[in-house]
Amino acid sequence: EVQLQASGGGSVQAGGFLRLSCSASGFTFVDHAIGWFRQAPGKEREGVSYIRFSDGDTYYADSVKGRFTISSDNAENTVYLRMNSLKPEDTAVYYCVAIKGTMARMVGLSYYGMDYWGKGTLVTVSS
Repeated sequence: EVQLQASGGGSVQAGGFLRLSCSASGFTFVDHAIGWFRQAPGKEREGVSYIRFSDGDTYYADSVKGRFTISSDNAENTVYLRMNSLKPEDTAVYYCVAIKGTMARMVGLSYYGMDYWGKGTLVTVSS
């Protein structure tokens, strides 16, 4: 059974930081990329950041470049998203997702194009 278990959300003031974790199981990690989508109130889900297990290739949305860092612990099958300098506009439910294939494929797809989805974790940034 495929599972993507997200954790680490919470409430923080603007300028603060949080670290999200996504623990994955049930599929072959070396073939997949894992990352995060988010959905802010009243907005569509958007891709935030992804990492490919096999080569460490990463992707960041323009809105988070320089503030967020994605990393993986391949031994623990876990992906982390360190979110620094948080802004109120980062407030959203963050969803862990996974897809088999290249980073280019993942970047080009919407949330519903992923292969696997986890439950969301809420991040609230207050001003």
